[in-house]
Amino acid sequence: MNFDFSDELKQLRDEARRFLTDRCPPAVPRAILEGPEPFDRALWQAMAEMGWTGAAIPETYGGVGLGRLAVCVLAQELGRAVAPVPFASSVYLATEAIMLFGSEAQKQSYLPRLATGEIIGTFAMAERPGTSDPRKLTAGVSGGALSGVKLAVPDGDVADFAIVVVNGGSGAWMHLVDLTGAGVVRETVTTIDPTRSHAKITFAGAAADPLPGSTGPETVRKLMDYAAVPMAFEQVGGAEAALDMANAYAKERYAFGRPIGSFQGIKHKLADMYIQVQMALSNAYYGAWAVHTDAAELPIAASVARISACEAGWFVTKENIQTHGGMGFTWQMDCHLYYRRAKLLGLALGGSREWKLRLVSELRARNTLVAA
Repeated sequence: MNFDFSDELKQLRDEARRFLTDRCPPAVPRAILEGPEPFDRALWQAMAEMGWTGAAIPETYGGVGLGRLAVCVLAQELGRAVAPVPFASSVYLATEAIMLFGSEAQKQSYLPRLATGEIIGTFAMAERPGTSDPRKLTAGVSGGALSGVKLAVPDGDVADFAIVVVNGGSGAWMHLVDLTGAGVVRETVTTIDPTRSHAKITFAGAAADPLPGSTGPETVRKLMDYAAVPMAFEQVGGAEAALDMANAYAKERYAFGRPIGSFQGIKHKLADMYIQVQMALSNAYYGAWAVHTDAAELPIAASVARISACEAGWFVTKENIQTHGGMGFTWQMDCHLYYRRAKLLGLALGGSREWKLRLVSELRARNTLVAA
């Protein structure tokens, strides 16, 4: 059994890291934080030209055809760079939904343009704070027209279309909606990390095209599982960068005539951060295997990867600030870039508590089957 990525994917990772080191230093997300633009359009176009947005899309639909593992590799590097681009919403969610549940006509129409970065997609499900249970949604489709309100839609202010989840009963639970068309009102909302913009979207009779394969709430959960794994890799990438930052600072910052990294309290802190990162990375690899093979263990693997990545992301970015001391809290330091992103991604796709409940439910169901 191979417990590592292939040489081809490792080469892709190295190339992605070199590119992002050059094109996406901390000054890039800072420019988005301090300026009017919702994301870095030049960076997004450069990524599209290299085939990143079409990494998982088959070549028959204009993609690169590297598969879902390539998306995981790219996600980890994007997390390390805190890249201010709509990659997660467009690639992990919108593109994946069309590949999994879209009709042939929808695939032919949307996937080639997603692969080239010509259009941006997003995913809209949440209608209120708390657990996002697709069976409790109030948005609905009647006669091909969608009505309802979706909250905190990632990149909803810049996306060209959205995969919108409704309670479809015996019909489709996901519908494709043109966000530039009639019956759509978008309102940008403020979040802890403005480098990943969000919007409240009101649908009032907007034209909705059903994804025919999305029959039943379990299809929504399957999409969430598929998206949770690259999201976990992105969170791990951010945690790795925060750990590297803390480690470097501990070696160069002197106090009482010694590097602060020589003090036992800092050593313990860095060791705990390292352990969190390695645990999250191991669980992310488990999730990547499950996604790549479409294993029956995918719900469990995705849940474990998501939980571990959320906890590592929060803990390591928080401890990075603590390692930097009073300076770490200031706007001039880059620590807050990773903390902001970790807090935001920790709530994307549902928080850690929601995924823990899902994990418990999956384990209980499997144990019941074994007992029976």
